[in-house]
Order: sequence, then C-alpha cells, then structure tokens
Amino acid sequence: MRKYPHLLELNAFFFISRMSEKYGRKLTLATVPNDEWKSLGDQGFDYLWLMGVWKRSPGSRSHALKEPNLCHAYDLILPDWKREDVTGSPYAIFSYELDPYLGREEELLQLKMKLNGMGIGLILDFVPNHLAFDHPWTVQHPERFVSCKPETLKVHPEWSFITLEGKKLAHGRDPYFAPWIDTVQVNFWSEALRHAWLEVLLKIARVADGVRCDMAMLGLNDIFQQVWGDHIQTVRAETEFWAEVIPEVKKASPSFIFIAEVYWDLDWTLQQLGFDFTYDKRLYDRLFYDSPLSVRDHLKAEPVYRDKCLRFIENHDEERAPVSFGKKKSQAAGIVMATIPGLRFFHEGQMEGRRIRTPVHLRREPKESVDSETASIYRKLFKFIQNPITHEGDWTFLASYPAWEKSQTYLGIMAWAWVHGQNCKLVIINYSMLRTQGIIHLPEFLTRRFFVQFHDALTDKIYDRTGEELFQKGLYVDLQPWQAHLFDVVT
Repeated sequence: MRKYPHLLELNAFFFISRMSEKYGRKLTLATVPNDEWKSLGDQGFDYLWLMGVWKRSPGSRSHALKEPNLCHAYDLILPDWKREDVTGSPYAIFSYELDPYLGREEELLQLKMKLNGMGIGLILDFVPNHLAFDHPWTVQHPERFVSCKPETLKVHPEWSFITLEGKKLAHGRDPYFAPWIDTVQVNFWSEALRHAWLEVLLKIARVADGVRCDMAMLGLNDIFQQVWGDHIQTVRAETEFWAEVIPEVKKASPSFIFIAEVYWDLDWTLQQLGFDFTYDKRLYDRLFYDSPLSVRDHLKAEPVYRDKCLRFIENHDEERAPVSFGKKKSQAAGIVMATIPGLRFFHEGQMEGRRIRTPVHLRREPKESVDSETASIYRKLFKFIQNPITHEGDWTFLASYPAWEKSQTYLGIMAWAWVHGQNCKLVIINYSMLRTQGIIHLPEFLTRRFFVQFHDALTDKIYDRTGEELFQKGLYVDLQPWQAHLFDVVT
C-alpha cells in the first residue's frame, strides 16, 4: 500500500444497474467486463469501497416503500421509479452475505482476487451499531441487542419494537437523532455480541482487504454509556470493543485495514484504538465554513495523526460538493483534499461534477450530464498526483506573504510542496472569493538552482525563474477566486 493512497466509493447497486444497462444484459460482480475494473486502477485508485453489497432487509424495503419523505425524494430524483427499484437501506443489513442482485456468494472473493491482481484493494461495509430490525438474530440471539428498562419504555415507547417472539428490543440510534426504525440496536457491552461481531469481521476479512466501519464512534464505551447507559441493566464493559476485535482480525489478516466513519472529534481516539484511517470531518467543515487560515491550522497537525486522516468533500451521506460548496469552491476544495497527506477519498460522480444525491434505498440512479469543466480539472489533477512524489514524498507547508505593503489578499492563499528525492511539485490555491496576490517562499534547495521552470498542469503554461530571483524575492502569484496552480518543477 502506498503511504498516501486513493480510495473510491462506488454504490454497488448503482454500479451493477449501470453496467447492466450499458452492456444490454443483467450483469453481476463476476460478469462485469475486466476493463471496467481495470479503469479504476488506471485512474490511480488503490482501494475500491464497494458500498452496500450485503443482503438487504425485507422489512427495511417495506419501510422504504411507504415512508413519505423517501417516496417524495424518489419522485423528485427518479420520476420513473418502480417498486422493484426500492431495495431498502444498505445500513439495515439482513445478512453479511452478498445480496443476490449483485451475484452469487462466491463472487465477492472472485472480485477481490481480480482487483488485487490489478493492484486494487477491496473495501466493504461493516455496520457495528445496528442490524435490520428483522434480522434472524433478533429471534435466535436477543441477548445481543439492547432491551430497555420498563421505565424507559414508558417514557420512550418509540425507541423499541416487538420481535416475532414478542420481545421488546431497541431500534438503533445515536444521541442526536430519532431512532432508525428499520434497525435494531446491538449491545456493545454484551460478550455474546462482541464474539459474534468478531466472527463477522473475520468472515469479511476472507473476502476483502478492509472495512469501512459505519458510525464507528458509537461503539466507544463512553458514547454507548451516553446513549444507553441509563436505559439498560447491562454492566459496562471493562475494555473497548474496538480494542478487542481489531487486533484479533489483524492477527488473522495483517494487511486488513480498518476505516472509521467518525464525528464529534473522536477520530484521534479511534486511531489510538487501532484504526488505520478515520474520517476528517473537521477538514470538511473548515473547507465549508471557515477561512483559509483555519484550514491551514488544521493541516499543520502532527504526522502521527495527519497521515491517518481520510480527506473528503463528499460521500453518500453528504450533499454533492457543487451543491453544498458551489461549483468553483468545490473544485478548489477537491484540489486541497487530493494533494495533502492522508487517505484521499473520492465519491463516484465527484470527478464529473454530479449534483444529484440519490437515496441509497434505490438500486439505480438518474442519468446526469457531465460538467465538462469539473471533469477536465479532475483529469488534470489525477494526472498530476499519479506519481510517487505525492504518494511517497515529503510534504511541506509553504508560507505566503503580502505582495506589497498593506496588501492582505495573500491571506487567501494556501501553498505546499511535495518533494521526493530531487523531484518537486508545488500546489498553490486561492481558497477565497477575492483575487489574491502574494509571495510564496519556496524550499531552499530550489532557490540554490541556477534556473527553475514551473509547468502548470492545469493550464499547460510554463513560467521560468532564476534561483537568485526566487531566493531574493520569492515566487510571486496572482490568482483569481478559487484558482489554483499545480506546478511540476523542473530544475
């Protein structure tokens, strides 16, 4: 694995539906032509997160067919939708077996082997906090789930449901939202549940190279205490759930990676418990809400934390980047997240500038035209970062200074250098809505060169400077709002 790898999220149902339409016959994971998978490696992706492969719940599908807000979303986004297009939530899992819509059970391992041969690792979902409310365990092993105290049920009857055996179990929830009524809440303090989850993870590790763990922080003892501690009779576990299962899985599969979806600034906590990468929601929020100074401060974190951050500007839980950020700002934000240390995470459609966020309860998505400007920028960006310099090199933040006295526009500039041996790339971004002018001080080894050439991968323009000029004056830049330079440096 490269030090700073690339990950692509593909919705499994959307992908198979799209491929089946493209080739005019029903395809499965095993029958998708190899060139379709190979194209992912050609684009530079090290990992493929195939989201939503596990067997969907009949109960969740029934809920998704009658929930008014979801049906309204289907009408808006996919006006020609039919009942068979509704699959239920991929996060209300009925069984950790391949959903039949995607193929036979053995096709997952076949796909892993095929992708591995192309240099791509396969990432699958693990949803630790809950299962579908009609999961067989609710009847066979009710002790693995949360059963609320009678006094809690009186105050919050909506938190629970009655199983086929007449037992009241809790729906999955977090501290800030109403229960997910198509799910059942696991009991992280149950020894039986922890053992069962370990078996599931070991099973996944046989057919994949890693897991993306949904809402991973909900498994922390302090968070589980906050959500359920006052409402159940189970004694708090002495050890953390993740501290128990991650080492055991890695003992069996040393290269298997754990990725945490995590919020509430608990990413460092989960890194300490063994996660290889954690969602960097703070960077997303700072790119969205804050100034370039705030973004710069966050990027200056120590490498021990920084290198395990998963950088993103959209995923299936967020609005599409051009909708949330705006088109130009989303392009600049995409350049930021793709050129800094960490795991760089891309969402299908991000590189084409898609604007429609399709509910994950559907098996197909609407057709949407490609935004040619965004697609062009991403093509050039991927070519720029597809090399050892930005995957294995040393990353250095570069200071910017006023272009002249009392000029403050330079505060919108962010700049950094990637160095690998004698090779260097520079990234300079105006992350603001104003035109900026500023001076960038470059790494010292460049200023000692007699002659330096800067080739901009975005515009194909070439700028020539002498080392003496760069030493005495620095590199002057003048950028329009949200504009960037991606410089290949030739000395």
